[in-house]
Amino acid sequence: MAGTLRFVLGDQLSTEISSLRDVDPDHDTILIAEVMDEATYVKHHKKKIAFLFSAMRHFASGLEAKGFAVRYHRLEQDKGPRSFNQALIDAVNDLDPDRIVVTEPGEYRVRQMMEDWRGMFDCEVEIRTDDRFLCTHGEFRDWASDSKTLRMEYFYREMRKKLDILMDGDEPAGGQWNYDHDNREALDGAVDIPERPQWSIDETTTEVLDLVGQRFDDHFGSLEGFDYPVTRRQATHYLNWFVDEALPCFGRYQDAMKQGRPLIFHSHLSALINCGLLAPREVVEKAEEAWKAGDVPINAAEGFIRQIIGWREFIRGIYWSQMPDYGRSNKLLAQRALPDFFWTKETSMNCMRQSITETWDNAYAHHIQRLMVIGNFCLLAGLDPKEVQEWYLIVYHDAYEWVEMPNVVGMILFADGGLFASKPYAASGSYINKMSDYCVHCDYAVKRKHGPDACPFNYLYWDFLDRNRERLENNARVGMMYRTWDRFSDKKKQTIRDDSSRFLQNL
Repeated sequence: MAGTLRFVLGDQLSTEISSLRDVDPDHDTILIAEVMDEATYVKHHKKKIAFLFSAMRHFASGLEAKGFAVRYHRLEQDKGPRSFNQALIDAVNDLDPDRIVVTEPGEYRVRQMMEDWRGMFDCEVEIRTDDRFLCTHGEFRDWASDSKTLRMEYFYREMRKKLDILMDGDEPAGGQWNYDHDNREALDGAVDIPERPQWSIDETTTEVLDLVGQRFDDHFGSLEGFDYPVTRRQATHYLNWFVDEALPCFGRYQDAMKQGRPLIFHSHLSALINCGLLAPREVVEKAEEAWKAGDVPINAAEGFIRQIIGWREFIRGIYWSQMPDYGRSNKLLAQRALPDFFWTKETSMNCMRQSITETWDNAYAHHIQRLMVIGNFCLLAGLDPKEVQEWYLIVYHDAYEWVEMPNVVGMILFADGGLFASKPYAASGSYINKMSDYCVHCDYAVKRKHGPDACPFNYLYWDFLDRNRERLENNARVGMMYRTWDRFSDKKKQTIRDDSSRFLQNL
């Protein structure tokens, strides 16, 4: 071959990825592989596997159409490789390249795998930086080492300045860094939710859906109604649709939940960004341009942009700065097993049933469903952090360990003891009732505080604080709630403990 072998992973589907930036179509080969080990190291949602395999196949076809030599392994090929290692070994044996070029992966375990390749082959193995991200590992480490506390808000402000996004000179556009106080409205019947674009299912996607239905039939989720964008063209169309039709109202209603409408005004672009079909910078610039043109209010543009250059970059920095031990964090000593209804969807708590059912159907739930419904329950019930991490990694089509683990460990479960979250995100049923219409359809009464008909979130909230008092009472943002707890009568406290014990034992 006397050329370079360029190994592109399934979440690197961009012609601008660093491993392809200097590709030579006359001498180089691009390797892309569907491998069983990656599809099953956890039993990923059927739609996540179908989405990635279809996107990978379309990406490979696009490269071939441009004249590049592509070595593509389909999962259904006889005697195909089961792992990244085997796919690379087979390619090296067949092609005898001068060197191997890869872009660093998103996950620690794959990075270790790549480091091992340097000792497996006689040729050079070059691991390049993934510069789709807007903050390098070194930049995050420098920022973190200079910060007294790791808070996303302060990191986000530095990113705004660095990238010159939503800035007016040295000051934030509009005079504020954060417009969250404008972004907490519940939906009412007068709000029109825009209809989403529909995506055609071509022959490639049909083949993938058949494959996944046959080979992964015991995995979580449904394949019915698959209509994800799977090409760069579809992804950019979806981005344009979101900015034009949904972003103007995204800010006000980003925390809202409505039964039967899983997307509302949310972008649904995270999976497309995480796999490479969209670049974070282009998404941010598109939103900023709409604000500058007067088509999108600043609270909507800022709230959306913060998710990408704030949370997304910050969470990635936390992950790489804390690995490899971060996933074992369990500062609240939570040990309860994940309840069966996380897999079956069968629970009398309507908010949980709606959120898990939509996850089953779509491999997606928006951030408030993930954090303040499902995640809130996991926190209050004291579910084992390892089991919760695995569930979140399995069920969402935008989930990769680098983004899933810190969100679960740090944001949802406070299992790292507050490394970057200032308090546990615990709430009673009143919050869910305020932000959704779930409670009016529930078997439990959200305004009842105790008894078998009371909303479990109401007594579990206080039980969570009670059993974690030693670990949480000195938290400045939680201390007030302990003063409220201390004013409860002994009888009321015991009722809360009894209701919680009964409910948790029945899980």
